Amino acid sequence: MPIFGLGLHIIVAIFFAIHALRNHRNMYWLIILFSFPLLGSVVYFVVEFLPASRVNRGLNKATQVATSLLDPERELRESRKAFDLSPSAQNRFRLANALLARGETKEAILNFDACLKGPFGKDPAFLFAAATAKLQDGQVQAALEMAKALRAGAPDFLLERSMLLLAQAYAAANDQEAAHAEYAAAAERFGSIEAKSHYAIWAAKTNDVARAKKIYEELMHSQRHWNSHARSINRPLLQQVEKAIAERNPG
Repeated sequence: MPIFGLGLHIIVAIFFAIHALRNHRNMYWLIILFSFPLLGSVVYFVVEFLPASRVNRGLNKATQVATSLLDPERELRESRKAFDLSPSAQNRFRLANALLARGETKEAILNFDACLKGPFGKDPAFLFAAATAKLQDGQVQAALEMAKALRAGAPDFLLERSMLLLAQAYAAANDQEAAHAEYAAAAERFGSIEAKSHYAIWAAKTNDVARAKKIYEELMHSQRHWNSHARSINRPLLQQVEKAIAERNPG
């Protein structure tokens, strides 16, 4: 039994080590995990794995939504204060994200660009956020180049969202063949509601209504197995799909 327990600790440590490598975590985690398999795994779970998990992201998102409804200016106000107190790249990045969330795209881009000029110029999180902001602002070519750089430099970073971002950038640049390849790959690989919905919206907007309807029917079929919370969360996205199809197929 002690041998089995030791083996289990090592298996868990290996699992977290793979997670660390795939998500570009600092290499010191490997030393911690294999030097102290049990304690290291517990620490990694709390510090790195849990904050990145879907469950925790869902809880954080719910908390953020509630906070934004009660005090919509809070994050922007606090991020400005933090940046004034300590104008670090991390605090500038936080401020830029807060500005983007409030729709102040121009100022957000100025701050993202400032972040990218420093030592974090190739940081995948910075590139992803900056590309998103530029795409929203209509700076299509700049967004596309950043999305490509993100794919080349950190191919596993937020892979589903990065694929959708690149697909949207290709579509905005009117390279519909490349956009189709990215949308189709994301939908096939992840099969998520988000990936399929964005694929359907793109298909409808490019007059491929048959494909859009087919994807929508698949979503409606899977919807039967969703709980009430999942239906509530995904309803706005499904409404976007319905609207895109209706605009191309009024009858």
